[in-house]
Amino acid sequence: MRKFLMSAAITAAALSIAGAAAASPVCTKEPKAKWLSEAQMKTKIAALGYSKIKVFQVSGSCYEIYALNKAGKKAEVYFNPVTGAVVQNNED
Repeated sequence: MRKFLMSAAITAAALSIAGAAAASPVCTKEPKAKWLSEAQMKTKIAALGYSKIKVFQVSGSCYEIYALNKAGKKAEVYFNPVTGAVVQNNED
């Protein structure tokens, strides 16, 4: 029984860590009425050097894209939808 409980505890800890890593960050607490429009946000994203946007979506309290960065590397980027600032940038 002790081995089962230890195994269950390890599995639960691993799942909680994986779930936290997969969750999008908190980008704002402002209501959507204060968010930049998609067109405004896409203009800011282009000015930051991101191109070939394959995905542009709302993810939690963020705008999220999958695109290429200035160096041509794949990037998954989360933006504050009120300011347009980068909150999290995951590059290949």
